[in-house]
Amino acid sequence: MSEHRSGSDKAALSAEEVRQLADRVRGEVFLPDEPGYTERVNGFDRAVEHRPAVVVAVANAQDVVESVRFARDHDWAVAVQTTGHGAALPADENTLFLATRAMNGVEVDPERRVARLEAGVLWEEVLPAAAEHGLAPLNGSAPFVGAVSYTLGGGIGVLARRHGYAADHVRRIEVVTADGELRVATEEENPDLFWALRGGKGNFGVVTAIEVGLFEVERVYGGGLFFPAESAAEVLHFYSEWAAGTPEEMSSSFFMLDWPDADGVPPELRGKFALHLRLCYLGSPEEGARLIQPLRDLAPTLLDTVVDMPYTEVGTIHNDPPTPGRYHINTFQLSRFDHDVVDAVLSQVGPGKQSAVGLELRQLGGALARPPKAPNAVAHVDAPFQVYAAGVLGIGEDDAVLADQDRVVELFEPWDSGTRMLNFMAGVAHTDAAYVSQAYTPEAYARLRALKTEWDPGNMFRVNHNIPPVPPEA
Repeated sequence: MSEHRSGSDKAALSAEEVRQLADRVRGEVFLPDEPGYTERVNGFDRAVEHRPAVVVAVANAQDVVESVRFARDHDWAVAVQTTGHGAALPADENTLFLATRAMNGVEVDPERRVARLEAGVLWEEVLPAAAEHGLAPLNGSAPFVGAVSYTLGGGIGVLARRHGYAADHVRRIEVVTADGELRVATEEENPDLFWALRGGKGNFGVVTAIEVGLFEVERVYGGGLFFPAESAAEVLHFYSEWAAGTPEEMSSSFFMLDWPDADGVPPELRGKFALHLRLCYLGSPEEGARLIQPLRDLAPTLLDTVVDMPYTEVGTIHNDPPTPGRYHINTFQLSRFDHDVVDAVLSQVGPGKQSAVGLELRQLGGALARPPKAPNAVAHVDAPFQVYAAGVLGIGEDDAVLADQDRVVELFEPWDSGTRMLNFMAGVAHTDAAYVSQAYTPEAYARLRALKTEWDPGNMFRVNHNIPPVPPEA
């Protein structure tokens, strides 16, 4: 591929070129300022603003093939979006943008306990389809995100401590590579590509469908315990010891926030600081209740939503907000989580601090630290907890959000393990190659770069958390 063209020397598509592209695909084609263009490029995280040369709302895998070949012929990058939760870089005028939501097929094979998911499928579409057969996928905490991109980025959900990363249970991948060919990647067919896509995400092609394993899960015991400001310190110190002793079937995390006095916030929390403990037990409700009873005994709660629930309602445990916005994110994994870390957390985002950043710490461990049966590029490390700090831009003082994020990074520096999880590295803060490399072991990253050089030497798939190819020798 030739040198990438800058916006100043790139000619806009001619009417004839647009017609040729439209004739080659079943899906609709949109140019800037045409009705439907903005709707397709806007994602969940509006801090990443896309302005591609053309958008193709792909209808099937052949549309992807034709679009990639068209981009190749024009020396353009190819960007892919389902919901835009993990967007990192803006698609510019040298980019062909694939909107995949129309590719929303879900096929469940209960005999084999697998599901085939097309590129644009959301987890909320998979959950009921699997539940019809008493099965569940390894979905994330927010059911309204894209299933394929989530899975290829690793995937840590409420069943992960028991079953591992979602990427660990991918059986088959259908992908269009930079040469415009639709290929299949499995352990037996294109095994290097299969390894790289599970963790390397969109750096190696446009994935049109994946086949994932399902699990016999119909119900879980889960929900949230919301503690008031005056109990936060006692609860967190107790939790740091309690979590370390829980079985793999128990998933837990906590989120700290000065809750806004706004519609959609439960009356018990409006305008108050609250510590939200999220809990999910994969087992009987009786055993789940026994395990969390010490937490309930610590202090009165503002709200207790922990109940026996069908797995299709698992999204209510975290209750992640579905509203698009402009977000600034920081994330890293901790080398330990103990009383010193708790004190540091409370000093920065605890009661009375009026932080502009909400802070989540999510428990890892269990199967997340063990290598999977089919090796992949995801770093299976033994970090006990992950930090996720989120601030909303554009609704107040952006400088305060950025300053508080800087303080969070400085705060956790003594316990920063140096590892990251790709799926949580969303938004404009995590785009450089050095940061992206921290989602992998050094050995895996070197192998990924070598495979990138083999499969995408011109870096067509670069509008992402990019793994650059190795430059040719001078």
